[in-house]
Amino acid sequence: MRKPLSIAFIVRDPLPPLRADVATLFGAEMPRYGVHSELVGQAGGEDGDAGAPWPAGGMHTVGSLKSRFAAVLSPLWDLRGLLRARQRVRPDCIQVRDKIASGLLGRLAAAVLRVPFVYWMSFPIVEGFEVRRDEIGSRGKGLTWCAHALRAWASRLVIYRLVLPGAHHIFVQSEAMAAWLAARGFERARMTAVPMGVDATLFDRNAVAPSEDPRLDGRRVILYLGRIAQARRSDFLLEVAAELKRDVPDLLLVIAGDAASNDEMDWMRAEIARRGIQDHVLLTGWLPQRSALGYALRAEVGLSPIPRGTLFDVSSPTKLVEYLALGIPSVANDIPDQQLVIDESGAGLCAPMEARPFAQAVKRLLDDKALAAEFAKRGPAYVNSHRTYAILGRIVAETYTKILPRPG
Repeated sequence: MRKPLSIAFIVRDPLPPLRADVATLFGAEMPRYGVHSELVGQAGGEDGDAGAPWPAGGMHTVGSLKSRFAAVLSPLWDLRGLLRARQRVRPDCIQVRDKIASGLLGRLAAAVLRVPFVYWMSFPIVEGFEVRRDEIGSRGKGLTWCAHALRAWASRLVIYRLVLPGAHHIFVQSEAMAAWLAARGFERARMTAVPMGVDATLFDRNAVAPSEDPRLDGRRVILYLGRIAQARRSDFLLEVAAELKRDVPDLLLVIAGDAASNDEMDWMRAEIARRGIQDHVLLTGWLPQRSALGYALRAEVGLSPIPRGTLFDVSSPTKLVEYLALGIPSVANDIPDQQLVIDESGAGLCAPMEARPFAQAVKRLLDDKALAAEFAKRGPAYVNSHRTYAILGRIVAETYTKILPRPG
């Protein structure tokens, strides 16, 4: 009988993991294929050294992301975590997700242990640093701008010259990200696209109770399920609602989600008031997942507008897939992964992220009950055959089988 594979996996997100593409994909799906993981990273709170159970192997939490020194100390913490993981089990590969300095550390550690080094890129971190640098530069250059400029320059050098060239394999967020990296000179054959998916048991319409919020009664409900942020142009949703309410007077836009800060939520409330659409928008704030899905089941149309640009064009948004899994006809804009899902599923409409055409697509679904019903039927079937973590897990496991030497 073959021994299971063991991956020492350094992650950027706080531990224990909440993101489904770590918690579900590696915590539940990978062990089915004999792939176990030793998670290494920082806690989200102050109890950085506290242990936590991890069903797929071990979890080695060192340091806290809330520490003011986290950016500097994170690689050292990760090294300590790697040493702990190595004491527990010898890894068959070292994998790093979305970290730059720790990516270089992981490559070096893999060379010392003579195991493959794998990089998992779910977001273009360097380009994110450059956007932040430019935002600060637009307000005038100073010491803060210099610090961000240096970080962006050093990060670009490390990730594209030292980390990715030494990766035995690169997992990416989408086919668009794979094409983007290939255009930068990285071999497409060394990449596997793993888009965002859903846990089919959680996103089963029959297992979710619709919300009983009386504010939804008698309204034509459209829904945005996700975080509010100026960087994501969340006020675009309000532009769409303002367009629609002229022809759909009983329209109610439900935004089921919170903002990262009170300032962001205050900004959203101010934008609603400025447009005079308080009677047509419901901000729920943070909700437990089951409650948020209860609101989703009351919606006639799901909305997924994502700003175009380098950062988001290579992304794989979850919300569109979640809407389709729940049988909610949807309108999304044309970032590549959403365009792909709409084209393959035939369960929604694609429109540019402009208020009038986006609103027209929404109104088409509100008006055409037969079309909406057909989309609602196609959505779950598509997700269950293409975008559940059971499906994605098999793709990832098959990739490991090809790129890693099997022990035993």
